[in-house]
Amino acid sequence: MDKKVVLITGGSSGLGKAIGTYLSSKDFKVYGTTRKPGNYPDFDTFDLVQLDVKQPESVQNAVSHVISKEGRLDVLINNAGVGITGPVEETPHEEILNVFDINFNGPVHMMKAVLPQMRKQGGGLIINVTSIAGFMGLPFRGYYSASKGALGLITEALRMETKRFGIEITNLAPGDFATNIAAGRYHSPVLKGSAYEEVYQKSLDLMNEHVDAGGDPMEVARKVHAIIQSKNPKIHQPVGEFMQKLSLFLKRILPGKLYEKLLRNHYKL
Repeated sequence: MDKKVVLITGGSSGLGKAIGTYLSSKDFKVYGTTRKPGNYPDFDTFDLVQLDVKQPESVQNAVSHVISKEGRLDVLINNAGVGITGPVEETPHEEILNVFDINFNGPVHMMKAVLPQMRKQGGGLIINVTSIAGFMGLPFRGYYSASKGALGLITEALRMETKRFGIEITNLAPGDFATNIAAGRYHSPVLKGSAYEEVYQKSLDLMNEHVDAGGDPMEVARKVHAIIQSKNPKIHQPVGEFMQKLSLFLKRILPGKLYEKLLRNHYKL
C-alpha cells in the first residue's frame, strides 16, 4: 500500500516539526510548509514547501505542488498559527486582523484548497490545531481565544457538510507545550499609566511560565498519529496536562459565574 500523504502547515518548527518528524518515522510521506524555506537550508527531516497561509494563491500553489508530486493528499494538518496577548481595549486593530488572518482565515484557505482533491479520491482527513484556550475567553488572551474558538466552530460546521464525501474533520486542542510560540507571539505593550498596567504585566509573566514549563511536543505528535489511525475521530480532542483538560470539563458543568471566578483567581484578577 502506498504511503499516506500528509501536509502540515507551519512545519519548520514547534508542534508542526514534531508532528512531521513523528509521522515520517511511522512511514508517512510528509510535506511541511513555511513562508521562507531558504531559512532552513539543512532541514532534511521531511520536504518543506513554500506557503503563506494568508495568501490564497500561495496556498493553492503549495497544495497543487503536493498533489502533482504524489497524485493524492490524504491528511491536512492546519497547524500554522500565531499567539497574541493584550487587553482587549488596547490591542492594535491591525494586530487583531493579523491574528484572525493567520489563525482562522489561513486554515479556511487551506481547507478550501484540499477539499476538491479529497472528494475526488473519495476521502481524507483534516486536523485543525486549535487550543484549549479556544474553549474559553482567557483574560489578556481574548483575541487568541476568539480566533481559535472560531476555528473550532467552523470545524464543527464543515465536518457535517463534508461527512457524505468520506472526509473526516476534527479539532485538536493542545494546552501548553514547550515550543517557540512565545517568541513569535505579538505582545501588546504594557502601557505606562494604563488601567491594565500592573495586572497585564503579571498575566504576561504567568503565561510565559506556563509555556516554559510546557509538555513535550511529541505528546501532540503521538495524538495526531492516533487520530489518523482512528476510523471515526471525535469532533474535539484536547491534549495536555490533566488540569488543562479538567478546565474544559468544569466549563461544561459549572455555572458561568463560578467558572469565571475560578479563572479570575487563577490569573489573580
